[in-house]
Amino acid sequence: MCGGRGTRLGGETEKPLVAVDGVATVDRVCDALAASRVDDVYAAVSPHTPATRAHLREREVTVLDTPGEGYVSDLTAALDRVGRPAVTVAADLPLLASESVNDVLDAASGSLVVAVPVDLKRRLGVSVDTTLEREGRALAPTGVNVVAAGDDDVYVSDDPRLAVNVNRPRDLWVAETVGCN
Repeated sequence: MCGGRGTRLGGETEKPLVAVDGVATVDRVCDALAASRVDDVYAAVSPHTPATRAHLREREVTVLDTPGEGYVSDLTAALDRVGRPAVTVAADLPLLASESVNDVLDAASGSLVVAVPVDLKRRLGVSVDTTLEREGRALAPTGVNVVAAGDDDVYVSDDPRLAVNVNRPRDLWVAETVGCN
């Protein structure tokens, strides 16, 4: 999923193309997915990310155009093209690793929301935008999901690589100084 405006991050660069340690976040995500057990990688772009679309086509990633009317609308449009089950990943996870993706695949028996403890995000110093509660624990969705038939289950991970979403300038700083060293 790489079609958002990235307004919280600011700057002139489209959010998926923001570099962490010299590599665009979308490239980092595509590389992690390609090295995982995921069969095919697609990139859902929107009218808000024309440079990302061009960049991914040069990389020979299959691009899916979405309407750019919000995450849910774009996700629905992408899933209508690729079907279910599908692993969905936000392009703002620059520390994503193939092992993390494979752990999610191992845990999935149906739809799955992947979350990390809010305390982990706070310890790392990254932003917390959305929370949910599960068994008395405050959790934050990571941007990684499995979309399949049935109700969503929640998979809780303590993997810090899943906790760093680059949504704000400080998140970018954390990804560059903590995550890449």
